[in-house]
Amino acid sequence: MARSLIPAAGLGFAFLAATALAFIPATPASAAVVMMTSPPKAITGDVAAGAKVFQRCAMCHTDQQGAANRIGPNLFDVVGRKAASLPNFSYSSALKGSGITWTDDKLKEWVSGPQKVVPGTRMTFPGLSDQKQVDDLIAYLNSKK
Repeated sequence: MARSLIPAAGLGFAFLAATALAFIPATPASAAVVMMTSPPKAITGDVAAGAKVFQRCAMCHTDQQGAANRIGPNLFDVVGRKAASLPNFSYSSALKGSGITWTDDKLKEWVSGPQKVVPGTRMTFPGLSDQKQVDDLIAYLNSKK
C-alpha cells in the first residue's frame, strides 16, 4: 500500500513509499500518485564481451540496421520488439503464437534455451549456460538500436 506525505504548504516534493521510493513534484492543487512495485532491473552485462558472444549468433543472425535476414531474423533493435513481427521472415507458428515481447528478461530466458521458452520453435540453438555470457549478450543486443 502506498502512502503520500505532502508538506503542509503543498510545495516542494511529495514522498511516496511502496516497495520502492520515488520523489515527485507536488503542487497545492494536485498531487501525483505513483505506485512502483519494483525498480527496473539494471543491465549488468558488458557490451564488448557481448559482441564476442554474438559471434556465435552471427552464424544465423545479423545485427546491423537494414541488413538482410539470414537463417534467423535480423536482431537489430530486437529489444522491445514483438516476437515474430519482422517482415519478410518466415517464423514458426509456435513463435507466431507465443505472444512474446522481447524484454531483457524474456531474451535471457530465450538465449538460455529457446525450446524451453517456445516448444516447437525452429531455432535449434541449445542455449547458453554461462549466465555472464547471457548478460553480456543482452547488453550487446540493447546497444543495437
